[in-house]
Amino acid sequence: MLNVMVTGASRGLGLAIGRRLAAAGYHVLAVARTAGAELNEAQRQARQDGGGAIEHLPFDLSQIDQIHELVSAARRTYGPLHGLVNNAAIGTDGMLAIMHNSQIETLIRLNITSPIVLTKYVVRNMMADGGGRIVNIGSIIGFTGYSGLSVYGASKSAIMGFTRSLAREVGKVSITVNAVAPGFMDTEMTEKLDEEQRGQIARRSALRRLAEPDDVARTVEFLLGDAGRNISGTTVTVDAGATA
Repeated sequence: MLNVMVTGASRGLGLAIGRRLAAAGYHVLAVARTAGAELNEAQRQARQDGGGAIEHLPFDLSQIDQIHELVSAARRTYGPLHGLVNNAAIGTDGMLAIMHNSQIETLIRLNITSPIVLTKYVVRNMMADGGGRIVNIGSIIGFTGYSGLSVYGASKSAIMGFTRSLAREVGKVSITVNAVAPGFMDTEMTEKLDEEQRGQIARRSALRRLAEPDDVARTVEFLLGDAGRNISGTTVTVDAGATA
């Protein structure tokens, strides 16, 4: 059973990715500070279905200095990692002019520094093992922009740029690196939008609807599998045609 580490996997998109990968037969290492009822239920369901499995790895990804130990412990306990899905992120909103510096620093730390450092240590092991798959979760906000999300948009642009360059660095050792850029979805990050705002977003998309977390999860599954073996350095957009 191939191991795939998924960060921010206790709820929302990360949980959807974990569920999808477990159903596809992967051994999912779900990184999150706490499990919560939804992740516990996903673990129970995976055991019941008998395909893959989900293990909770409790960890606070803002603790940058401890990331090396997270990767080392995971390898010692579960063996080599086939894949890493960098999903964990915070979507703090607010106009830049009045955003507190501490909020900016926290967002950059979790959305940029943490996934880059985590990838650094995972890639070292993948190079020794002869290959692997990295999937970074970006956002269409990284290239379309959205009022009140300038810092978040900057962080997602950074991750997608990181994806392209890293793909060139590690491609020669059979490691693929890709990003998935979701549009607005029905997750906790859109809870602040009212029905009218959601309706406006849906009407502007080519398919006249919002994408769903499982749409993104299926794309991640594709990139981790054999069908995605010759795709690297690209960003796949899953937004119901919002950026068409």
